[in-house]
Amino acid sequence: MKKSGQSVRLVAAAACLGITLAGCSNVQPVKYAGIASSPSLRADAQDRSWRVPYEYAAQVNWSTYRSAILDPVTIYQGADHQFGDMSTPDKSALASYMQTTFEKKLRTRFDLANTPAPNTLRLRLTLTGGATTTPVISTLSRFDIAGGLYNGVQAVRGREGTFTGYVMYAVEIYDASTNRLLRAYVSKQYPNPMNIGASFGSLSAAKTGIDKGADALVAQLD
Repeated sequence: MKKSGQSVRLVAAAACLGITLAGCSNVQPVKYAGIASSPSLRADAQDRSWRVPYEYAAQVNWSTYRSAILDPVTIYQGADHQFGDMSTPDKSALASYMQTTFEKKLRTRFDLANTPAPNTLRLRLTLTGGATTTPVISTLSRFDIAGGLYNGVQAVRGREGTFTGYVMYAVEIYDASTNRLLRAYVSKQYPNPMNIGASFGSLSAAKTGIDKGADALVAQLD
């Protein structure tokens, strides 16, 4: 029992230390040099959530587009990637989940196509970074007093919680028939800090971020 109590105190201490450092340890996406649309991206000073720090947007009437082509999700190989020590299998799992999730969400708005045609979009998604959730500590940090307060504030601010995974990616949207760039952005997505379910499993938070990113994309194209 004594050893068990000491372990709990060590975990709590680690959580408190993480809370102290979390404000200065958040990693933000960059203008990835290997992304085709990178020269067109501009910093978005209005993005207070830090979810879309760089973007490009042309004047587009999205209602004229009825179909969409979703290219296979690619895993970014550039030297400025932000995967940290994420394993190759985890990257592949996230890319596969992103493909399935974005395809499912796009079907709610478009007919998915395979060949370029008028009134058709082409979307290219590139997985550029991510992090796994720290097991056990992520969940416990939602329940101790300091962690609960910190994560509650982060939830209100729309920011990240403690010891939680995330995903980073680039979206490029073209007119399929002309190859004209219509919109592009890089994004970082993560779950609400008080989403306890997303703190279980090493990739659960990153996958929740993909879910949110897919919803956000389709909302932009309505």
